[in-house]
Amino acid sequence: MRIIAVFAANGLAVIGAGAIAGISTVKAVTVAGLTAVAAVVEKLARAFMDDGKLDDDEINAAFSTVDKSATTVEDVKVNERRAADKVKKV
Repeated sequence: MRIIAVFAANGLAVIGAGAIAGISTVKAVTVAGLTAVAAVVEKLARAFMDDGKLDDDEINAAFSTVDKSATTVEDVKVNERRAADKVKKV
């Protein structure tokens, strides 16, 4: 279901851009959706190749690459480190 959501979210986002560029709506949606799905599938495949399994963090990280508003595990670690640095300075 998340793969379908990736396709829909990215495909629907380009409808206006396709019309402006003179590309048919179906082509624009298909290319954008498949490109986003391919990016997620590639990240999942690479994570699986590391140890032969996928954990929740790896799956969520793969999907966060196409969800620009998502917070990744790495983002949380960076924010925690910044907060700790601010506390040290005070």
